[in-house]
Amino acid sequence: MHNKEPHILLVNDDGIFAPGLAALNEALQGLGKISIVAPATEKSAVGHAITLSDPLRIYDFHKNGSFFGIAVHGTPADCVKLAVSALLDEPVDMVVSGINLGSNTGLNVIYSGTVSAATEGTLLGIPSFAVSLATYKNPNFAPAMRFARKTAEKVLEQGLPQGTLLNINVPNLADENAIAGVMVTEQSKARWQETFDRRVDPKERVYYWMGGYKVEMDEALVKDDTAVRNGYISVTPVQFDLTDYQQIAAIQKLNLLY
Repeated sequence: MHNKEPHILLVNDDGIFAPGLAALNEALQGLGKISIVAPATEKSAVGHAITLSDPLRIYDFHKNGSFFGIAVHGTPADCVKLAVSALLDEPVDMVVSGINLGSNTGLNVIYSGTVSAATEGTLLGIPSFAVSLATYKNPNFAPAMRFARKTAEKVLEQGLPQGTLLNINVPNLADENAIAGVMVTEQSKARWQETFDRRVDPKERVYYWMGGYKVEMDEALVKDDTAVRNGYISVTPVQFDLTDYQQIAAIQKLNLLY
């Protein structure tokens, strides 16, 4: 991409202490200079939120006695903005977000802090991709690490289309050889169905704890969620022009007046 050593920014939404971020850092060693700027606490499902009403406090985060990265009391999008505009001395050549615990397929991309970090990189004109592992327990990071490295090599060499990021989801399989292949997919309609557990605290105040479960759709194999469930690594090109062009004429027919 340049004659100089590429500069890679790593970020996530599970927090700077998350094992997935450490796995991603390990996977990309040797590809260039790596900088890590990630949330100080877990920021899952915050979407593309940015912090306007509070200061963005930062601190150096150490792991095993060595400097690991900069922790930010903010969102994933905050981390990318702050890293690129204020914290890092050199321009960033690529943003990689992950490795997230839990898939980011279907409508989850709207809520995902992992995807939003890559989105922010893309909005800033930096080739970016997000990597998620489809499990919340007993993760085998090895396939996601291997694929993240291969993808990073390709992106550094060839770039990505302007305004497009890659949303990658990897099935959690104990045997790396069980991966069925790589499929370029479309976003599915799979969604999260919320449940709300009503509770009462010791002062008799009512509160709710949100949980839920994934609603899987009966969709074609080319859809991201279906592909992952069938053992494929899903790679979805994502862009954020939300205009529904096919419906412009229909809305014009409403003859909205002022």
